Amino acid sequence: MTSSIRTWKHSIHNSSSLAAIALAAQLLPASSAGASGLTGVTPQPNPTTDIAKYYIAPTEEPQLSTAEITELLRKKIKYVFVIFNENRSFDSEFGTFPGANGLYSDGYENGVDKKRAPEATPGFTQTVVDEPDGISFSMQPFRVGLNEGASAIDSVDHSHGNFVTVNGKPTLWSGLAYKIDIGSDNLARMDRFAQDEYNRHTKPAAVNPPKAIAQSVQYSRLVMSHTDCETTPFAWNWANHFVLFDNIFATEDTPSTPNAIAMIAGQSGETQWVKHGPNGNDTDTPTAYPAGTIAEGVFKGVPYKAAATVNVPLFNDPQPFYGSQFDATTGEARQASSPSDSKPDAEVVVNQTYATVPLTLMGNKLSEVMAGNLSKDKSDLADIQKDMAFIASLNHMPVNWRWYQEGYGLEATDAPGVTAPAAGKLYTGNGTPSHAGYVLHHNGPAYFGYLANTPAAASNMRSLTDFFTDTARNTLPEGGVFYIRGGFQNQIGMRSFVGSNPDLSKEEVDKVALTKNGDDDHPGYTDHQITEATMAKIVNAVAENPALWSESAIVITYDESDGFYDHVPPRVLSYGPDGLPIARGVRIPLTLISPYARTHVVAHAEGDHNSVIETINAIFNEPALSSLPDEAEALRKGNSAEFNKFGPAGFEQKYLGPRDTPSPITDSLLSGFSPKRLSGEAAPLPASFAVTPESVVGTLPHYGTDACHAIGITPEDQSQSIATTIPAATTVGAQVPVAKFNALPGTLPERN
Repeated sequence: MTSSIRTWKHSIHNSSSLAAIALAAQLLPASSAGASGLTGVTPQPNPTTDIAKYYIAPTEEPQLSTAEITELLRKKIKYVFVIFNENRSFDSEFGTFPGANGLYSDGYENGVDKKRAPEATPGFTQTVVDEPDGISFSMQPFRVGLNEGASAIDSVDHSHGNFVTVNGKPTLWSGLAYKIDIGSDNLARMDRFAQDEYNRHTKPAAVNPPKAIAQSVQYSRLVMSHTDCETTPFAWNWANHFVLFDNIFATEDTPSTPNAIAMIAGQSGETQWVKHGPNGNDTDTPTAYPAGTIAEGVFKGVPYKAAATVNVPLFNDPQPFYGSQFDATTGEARQASSPSDSKPDAEVVVNQTYATVPLTLMGNKLSEVMAGNLSKDKSDLADIQKDMAFIASLNHMPVNWRWYQEGYGLEATDAPGVTAPAAGKLYTGNGTPSHAGYVLHHNGPAYFGYLANTPAAASNMRSLTDFFTDTARNTLPEGGVFYIRGGFQNQIGMRSFVGSNPDLSKEEVDKVALTKNGDDDHPGYTDHQITEATMAKIVNAVAENPALWSESAIVITYDESDGFYDHVPPRVLSYGPDGLPIARGVRIPLTLISPYARTHVVAHAEGDHNSVIETINAIFNEPALSSLPDEAEALRKGNSAEFNKFGPAGFEQKYLGPRDTPSPITDSLLSGFSPKRLSGEAAPLPASFAVTPESVVGTLPHYGTDACHAIGITPEDQSQSIATTIPAATTVGAQVPVAKFNALPGTLPERN
């Protein structure tokens, strides 16, 4: 990039930067050395009295093999609940959690806090440079609390990768691939988060207006901010009482949709890409992609590429084919749309055709279920024929599954006379599904024709209210895997808590409260504390039901980071046709809750959404998706010259597909379970460990103004007496004024 555009430290990295390589290698996850899923567990410090009586030191646990742990789990666990949230990096939510690999520490070892200096933390100091506007400033991570509006913030850049033309050549300018900053040595520097946000809101090679510069600076600040237990006390309390995993990453270096798909597939179309050509040459017509996948005549003569503009592997957030403007399905079998997340001319992705967890869970009922697929000549099943035969040969009993998502069906807020804010609009219920809270591009199963277009399979997609109804009335299927997602609004009647910032006018408070009432934790339309309240109600619904709690494992995790800063470099596993990394993305939070979990520990197993799949496979004795014939075939084919060419010189595409086969690359979550509790040597953890009192759930802010003290946790920065500074009002460049930190630079631009 020429200096006439903008310069920064690491525009293009040279592999001879030995110091940087050595540092990055040192900071790779501990499990990179080959640790199994049953190792890499360390204590958290300072257990509270209620935790101490149940605490079992990792060194006091019997050393059971993976097979032994798996056998015990199959006897104890019948229900797996996955609370699947949106868009938070690990450091943005748990960066100062004591005992974790965070912003200021590598965690605890033998009772010693392994403190880490800023200069040893990748990307800790980030310098933003804009030469045309004469601007240069540096950013470091800083803590924000409720008074700074930490509960309701705007979203930052979480696109895959965006290019601008520099000297006649396309140059990576923003996006997640830009933020993590992978050098020619295939290592991520994690040092361009702030520069990305600045780039995204200004024009290259131009003198920008002051308003654009001020907004860019505010976003550069926002991306480096983080919260703690004041803002998310429930999440910290569960992590304190159970197991926090600090080495789990987004499967894909992309926004939400690919990772929503990856939660059930371990990928976002890499298998499909490999099976049908690296250049997409066989996707020109409806009948050619792949043979018979799209029903004949469904496009009414419109060329396939002109209709469905998004191919695989998936990098962005298009609509699924079924339910889109090109779907000819009518009646009750037609998939739901969304008034806030779809439009008649929206981009539509090709029908997804590879294996998923729901496919394997159907067991020996798979053929019976798929007989009801509505596609012509069962074309939705074209790419899973070998998989289906293999699954049938195992003759496993089926396992129940459901995908509960806000707004998919009839919700409590659809009742006559009930009004709920969603995406900046007011919806009043009339007794029919409004789909007002439905985020269509977050529904993983909706992208697969063999799920969405097969009524018996599609019936497993339900509303969020259905989850609470099923648990309250004991109508939940007996055992199985249950995914739970929020959306644009909340079903618990809460109004966004925007903090006690005295600077905000009543009109501004009302504006934020109207637009930040979602409950899936996505910055931009949700509120952290409303999300926590929704999560608490979900966890309570399980924990307060003895029959469920005694046989349950609850996983709380995220799809991707939203693009917020995290310091841990992800392992780069694959590259896409644009030459940018597909996998992995930025680190995300994951907490394991169960009566059979360890307590007050941090687990360091390395993985991504495949780790959740691998754990489900172990508990329910299902084959790994990567072992199924169609997927295994694609994984082999992907490691070839025609696909390796998309990576740097010498790179091998070994992971173009799911990677849920146990390996150091993807550990399961089995290390989070206590061998003593599973074997009966120690009592299971009580439900009270997981339950949040309703009086706390229903009150904002949660635990009042001193939540960290209320739950008995001292954040790492406080224990080290580190004081971070919230950015103050300043001037940049040619005396461009920038106000003090604004967590809402898009919602309240007048405060930039």
